[in-house]
Amino acid sequence: MPKLWNETIEEHRRAVREAVLKVTAALVAEHGLRGVTMSRIAEGTGIGRATLYKYFPDVESIMTAWHERQIADHLHELAALGDRPGSAGERLTAVLDAYAFIQRRRRGHDAEIGAVLHRGDHVAHAEKHLRTFVSDLLAEGVAAGEVRDDVAPDELAAYCMHALAAAAGLTSEAAVRRLVQVTVDGLRPSR
Repeated sequence: MPKLWNETIEEHRRAVREAVLKVTAALVAEHGLRGVTMSRIAEGTGIGRATLYKYFPDVESIMTAWHERQIADHLHELAALGDRPGSAGERLTAVLDAYAFIQRRRRGHDAEIGAVLHRGDHVAHAEKHLRTFVSDLLAEGVAAGEVRDDVAPDELAAYCMHALAAAAGLTSEAAVRRLVQVTVDGLRPSR
């Protein structure tokens, strides 16, 4: 097949996949996971059920693909903050602040949906990746004298991730910012 034809087909497949993910997420938010069927998704997307089944076997697999994309977007956002100019401490604080607000957006998520989305290997892989990323930033901070050196960076990364997971239960942005500040204060070297 000509290259242009292949590119057109691939673009069409990406567009259909994107539409399926978007429609499914909206339907699940409106009706809950049990209130969404493949027929409803096909209708909302404007494709036939047979076509939909060529892309995904069931609603859970669509939600898992949507969640994988969300996680990837979050990791890219955090990586961009970690790579921006500034001291290790400034970049670390920016990453931790963004991570806390990502956690806060989880507030109010349906428990059933959370159980489905968080049982995949993609979550464990992303958490490991994020912990390593934060640990590397912490090591840079230690080398620059901006982060305490009496606790290993990987232990401090675990501390940060667990502490900031509490942002999911906070009701205001001010509370999230205070949590980030307390977490960052715990990273500072004692003088």
